[in-house]
Amino acid sequence: VFFLLDDLGWTDLGCYGSEFYETPNIDQLAKESVLFTQAYATCHVCSPTRASIMTGKYPARLHLTDWLTGRRNYPFQQLLNAEIHQQLPLEEITIAEALKSHGYCTAHIGKWHLGEEPHGPTAQGFDIQIPKWNKGWPKVGYYAPFQLDGLEDGPGDYLTDRLTDEALNFIESNQEQPFFLYMSHYAVHDPIHGRPDLVEKYEQKLARQKP
Repeated sequence: VFFLLDDLGWTDLGCYGSEFYETPNIDQLAKESVLFTQAYATCHVCSPTRASIMTGKYPARLHLTDWLTGRRNYPFQQLLNAEIHQQLPLEEITIAEALKSHGYCTAHIGKWHLGEEPHGPTAQGFDIQIPKWNKGWPKVGYYAPFQLDGLEDGPGDYLTDRLTDEALNFIESNQEQPFFLYMSHYAVHDPIHGRPDLVEKYEQKLARQKP
């Protein structure tokens, strides 16, 4: 199981020293795992990070050094930017393809942001894709109705919770075989996307800490 959280700062976790944000489940995983405390990100934005995770290659090798669709060469620029691909090339071997060739059931749940069809997850080694939406943002927002193919919703549903439910269902349904789950949340991303009860909780917590 591979978790990828969008725009989560490494100091926003209890296991990395945060005394404000409460992340008990991640902290427990950290206690039983390895923490990286010294690292270098060659390209610390969305699509390049995802491409590197998928292939094990540096972003520059993939000609993916900005988010899609990000940097462009405009007439008023003083410097020319390197050309970037608008998708992860199909000829690249992904971790999903490698594991699938060894009998793993593979699932991509959440944000893709590595190109539109025919460069989506199911063309890159994933058996299952939820939702069937390849852009880097939710179609209409974080609250139901999501209008996302392959993802049912109901009144009051919050996208992060629904995607987590789908991940849990996948794990429960594949107990008898090896599987690879790539759980790629759209959250954290922007403050306005928080669940109202959690936003209120931390606003109150912040108010109590102010002198």
